[in-house]
Amino acid sequence: MKKLLFFIAIVLFVSGISCGTEGSQDNETKFLIKTGFGEITIRLFDETPQHKNNFIKLVNEGFYNDLLFHRVIENFMIQGGDPNSKNAEPGKRLGGGSLDYTIPAEFVPQFYHKRGVLAAARRGDSGNPEKRSSASQFYLVQGTLFTPGKLDTMEISKNSKLKNDLLREVFTNAQSELEKFKEVNDEAGFNIRVAELREKADSAFEASEQKFKFNEEQREIYTTIGGYPSLDGGYTVFGEIVEGLEVLDKIAAMETDKNNRPLEDVKMKIEMVK
Repeated sequence: MKKLLFFIAIVLFVSGISCGTEGSQDNETKFLIKTGFGEITIRLFDETPQHKNNFIKLVNEGFYNDLLFHRVIENFMIQGGDPNSKNAEPGKRLGGGSLDYTIPAEFVPQFYHKRGVLAAARRGDSGNPEKRSSASQFYLVQGTLFTPGKLDTMEISKNSKLKNDLLREVFTNAQSELEKFKEVNDEAGFNIRVAELREKADSAFEASEQKFKFNEEQREIYTTIGGYPSLDGGYTVFGEIVEGLEVLDKIAAMETDKNNRPLEDVKMKIEMVK
């Protein structure tokens, strides 16, 4: 009898541990974005920890409260988080505000610009080659549907740019060498070396892992649910909407001025939810 009771106690103890573990699996970090047009619930991805931790920090500080969704483009996205948007005068151009730091890019292939994702805004490539994210500005993707043909064209365009960037790098590194051909007026040698460098760049690109290609899942999503695929690989996606897509659509449909600022202010308040 004592052995039976001991066995039951062990089973109950192990069951208790299992139940506790199962319950703790639901540890997603979620936030509620409150607006005058309704509420949007988002979750953050663990795979982008620097963006996640920074967002949590700002929310806990109350940073986003009373800021605006200052840039709204239907069938594209709604953007907010400019610190200069708090109490901004009507018609004032917004979007240039920032904090005194940026966040390293965290590109994760499984997270792309499908409808409803949360991503970090940033400065353009020319002044930001590492594609570092703004510390505070973010956008929510509304997007639109894309045909397979448009996705094919986008792949070609992106790969053409990547190939040209690689070619430019190869020629920049060989600039002093090419100058020597010019100094001795060796046009034939110059042309031969240029051809060799082009071949080198082409081979390097073909062997590169940087080649851009939509996978089958992305093609399915972009042609049936929608999104904005041209941003893939350029901006960090670090969360997604789990409730409130209809609110995103309402805000995206608002009338805006020439700078894409809504004529009616869309204030936000963000708080953590469990």
